[in-house]
This record gives sequence, structure tokens and C-alpha cells, in this order.
Amino acid sequence: MATRFVSSFCFVILLCSAAAEALEGGFSVELIHRDSHKSPFYDPSETPFQRAGKAARRSIARVRGLRTNDEGEPSADISRIDADYLINITIGTPPMSIVAIADTGSDLIWTQCPPCQNCFPQVAPWFNPRASSTYAQVDCNSDKCHVFDLTFCSRQGSTCQYSTSYGDRSYTVGNISTDIIGLSTLTGSAVTFPGMVFGCGFNNDGLYGIHTSGVVGLSPGNASLVSQIGGNEGTHFAYCLVPFFSTSKYTSKLTFGSDALLTGPGIVTTPMIIKSKRLYYHITLEGISINGKRFEVSGSSGQGAVTGNMIIDSGTTLTWLPSDFYRQIEPAVSAAIDLPRPKDPIEGYNLCYTSSGVLKGAPSITVHFTGADVVLNWYNAFFQVEENITCFSFVPTDDQPMYGNLAQMDFMISYDLTLGTLSFKPYDCAN
Repeated sequence: MATRFVSSFCFVILLCSAAAEALEGGFSVELIHRDSHKSPFYDPSETPFQRAGKAARRSIARVRGLRTNDEGEPSADISRIDADYLINITIGTPPMSIVAIADTGSDLIWTQCPPCQNCFPQVAPWFNPRASSTYAQVDCNSDKCHVFDLTFCSRQGSTCQYSTSYGDRSYTVGNISTDIIGLSTLTGSAVTFPGMVFGCGFNNDGLYGIHTSGVVGLSPGNASLVSQIGGNEGTHFAYCLVPFFSTSKYTSKLTFGSDALLTGPGIVTTPMIIKSKRLYYHITLEGISINGKRFEVSGSSGQGAVTGNMIIDSGTTLTWLPSDFYRQIEPAVSAAIDLPRPKDPIEGYNLCYTSSGVLKGAPSITVHFTGADVVLNWYNAFFQVEENITCFSFVPTDDQPMYGNLAQMDFMISYDLTLGTLSFKPYDCAN
């Protein structure tokens, strides 16, 4: 397998021209939906509807783990960790494979390491720092110790340690370390990044699952994979999410570098806001049109949408709208669909219909972000949660609004951290 090396540690998002040149446009890796056939969590005995129901319940729990503070930022330390996508990485020399949760709502990369004082059960072996010739612990006086906010010096000496918790009370504690982190690209080559900062967790517990070994943070925070890659690769990335009900052999993909920049017709672009905690990518929802009738979002003063009022999150299934705004659009959606209304099968849904397959009468829906009108496919807004029940995947919340991954499927979504923009392009992600 061919291997390409890039420059060592790129602090925050400093441009690393050597990395940009070495990767010649960038690279793409797999994003594996945790309910897809490539996931270690995949259960062939489950029906597609059972998997859809599980995804919806994860989304409900994820959003309920967040509360907003007076500045409009989530007040949980980090989002819930039972996110929808997994990523394969390697750590160390020789490289050891790690299956990690890919989380756009956190920044630290970490995995379980011995000696584990308290670790959650995992199927795969732990990463053993002593077995890696390139592993190093970070001194608490080092600049690298401060790439992550929640660090401190160990009681025994000068080792840099970290402690962080997630919105569902999952947590991890360990040593801040450096080593080579590798990613297997869709072309079959391996891209490796020497000197990457990550957490070697020795005290970890929560809802991680036995088939994972840690988390790869993809937020704009300083310790995330995106920020540490740096250069063109770290300031431009995109993903294309395959509908999880698709029977295609292809999986979703995550692209870094200039290859992540969109070209051609059909692209719409909106400003992306990164707030002080640097944990989330915020965008501004201005309104939604149902069958051509536009409904406007208003702020607390009724003067229009608040800038950065919504998080775009690949880790949650449903799209969560402010309750007062949702109450505007629900009657329009309901009026468009003349089908029986069964009892909602999952707490949190308001609109469900007796239907399977393509939803008859599904209205046209356009989501209006600042400067970007995103025209949805019917399955971006409705999905089947039981054999004969299809539900509207936009739901109300009094907490943090979030643009979920169902609404993002079959779009190439490009993040440009240099310009501070987010772009959408309709795309057949399964092909």
C-alpha cells in the first residue's frame, strides 16, 4: 500500500504548504453510517425500519443533551457522543487500526490506552503506546499541551493530561500524546500525519459502544482532525452522505483539500459562523418554503433570524427547528398530504402518515439559509420509521436548532474555513 507523508503538527489552522503540495489536491476517506452494512454495529436481523427508528432515537437523545446559554451557544461541554458516523484511522508505528466515532461537535481525537484504570468494553485490542516507536507523551509546558482547552499537569510530574465530558455524561480522561495518525483513502493509498496530538484515554466510560475505540473530532476546535491537518487539507473539507436506506455498495465519503471545493452549476453558498467555543459550525436559517409558500424565522425580538441560529451536524439524524417556527410550517405540511395519520411511533414526532415507499403528496420544501436556497428531495424531509409509517423528519425543539443528516443526504456539502462559507450541491452520493 502506497503511503504519503505530510508535514508534522500544524498548530490551530496555520497554513502548511508542504502538506498541501504533498497531497496534490487532497484525499477522500470513508464515512460509515453506524447502521449500514459496513458498520461493526450492523445487525442483519434488523429491518430497515428498526434501524431508522434507532437513528431517530439517537437524534432525539443527542439534541436533548444540549442546552443553550445566554450567548446562544450549547452549554453542554460537547455534544452527545452516540453520533451516526464512524471513521477508520490508524495510530502509531507499526500502525494500529482504530474504529472511531466521527463527531462534528467535538475537537479531541482520542482512543483507549492501557494501563486502563476504568475503560468501557471494546472488541478490538487497545492501542498500546509502548508498542509504537513514534509515540510520545506531551510535556505540560509544551505548546502542544494547550491545543486542547481542558488540560492540566499530572500529579506525578509534568505530563500533560486532559479531562472532558460529553452531553450524555460520557467522559474520557487521559494523557495528551503525539504519534502518527493515518487515514486509508478511497484510492487504496494511506495518508499519514506525523506528530498529531491525540488523547490516550485511561479512564473512559459512556455510550461509546463495544465496536468503537474512541472519537475523532471534526469540529473547528484546535485539537480536531480538521484543524491539525492544517493547510489546504484542513481548511477545506466536504462530505457526501449516502441515504442510509440505499442498497448501493458505496458508502459516504469525507474529502479534504482542494478536491473538497465545489464547481459547476447548482451550488449555493451561505456564511458559516464559528463561535467562541469553536465546537460547532453555525449557519443562519432565515426561512422554509412549503409548496412555494415561504415562512420566516424570527428572533426573540421578532426582528428576523438571529445570525448563526442553527448548527449543521452530521451526527444527528433529524432536523430540529425552533418550536415557534415549527408551529408555522406544520399546518402547511399537514395540508399538503392527504393520508391517514397513525399514532406517532417515536416520541418527538408530530407528523406521521400511513405510507411506505415514496410518500404520496409530499410537498416541495426549500430551506432558506442566508444567501443559499437548498431545494430538498422528498426523502430529505420524510423517512420510513416502521413498515407502513413515514414521518416528517423536521421536529420542534426549545433547545439548540440543528440541521440533521437526513436533510444533508445526496448533497455534496463543502466547508471552506478560509472564507468562512458552507456550500451545498445536489449530488448522487451513492454513485
